[in-house]
Amino acid sequence: MITIYGMRASGNCYKLQLLLDQLGHAYRWVDIDSAHGETRTAAYLAKNPNGKVPLLELEDGRRLAESDAILCYLAEGTAWLPDDRWLRAQTLQWLFFEQYSHEPCIAVARFIRGWLPPDHPRQAEVPVLLQRGVQVLAVMEQHLTGREWFVGERYGIADIALYAYTHCAGDGGFDLSVFPNIRAWLARVQAQPGHTPMQH
Repeated sequence: MITIYGMRASGNCYKLQLLLDQLGHAYRWVDIDSAHGETRTAAYLAKNPNGKVPLLELEDGRRLAESDAILCYLAEGTAWLPDDRWLRAQTLQWLFFEQYSHEPCIAVARFIRGWLPPDHPRQAEVPVLLQRGVQVLAVMEQHLTGREWFVGERYGIADIALYAYTHCAGDGGFDLSVFPNIRAWLARVQAQPGHTPMQH
């Protein structure tokens, strides 16, 4: 059985839980509280020297880090990752967008507002994160005009990757009411068979 080391309230970890649950794939979950230093212990760093979650561990001991790389591995050979070369490249495009444009605004604002005290110096970053995050959400809103899913005609890991932090963007101070296409897409994701909510 595969093992996932992760923090359930993390969107990057939730992606894997959601995909695995929808695939009906058995897995073992090991809770690692990255917010309180559990990824910096010697034991965990021996598994992932980068000291982050999530981490996939196979039965034979091989390990894979980085949430979207793990999504690709788990979805290989399934309907969640297209075989078509162009659609696969578009999937990767949205995975990179999620990590380099979306996550640094949406997820970081959520972390600062939800995990740091009100007087923490990083609270000063939130206004800029909100401004940049709205621009990112606008890109998604535009792309979803006339589309149900981010890539092709079916739900896939591009949707899962973007859903993970978008559906809880309100925790970071983002107002999704001004993005009707995104809200409709979120509802479609939540209606997918096997959908399970993020655990906090």
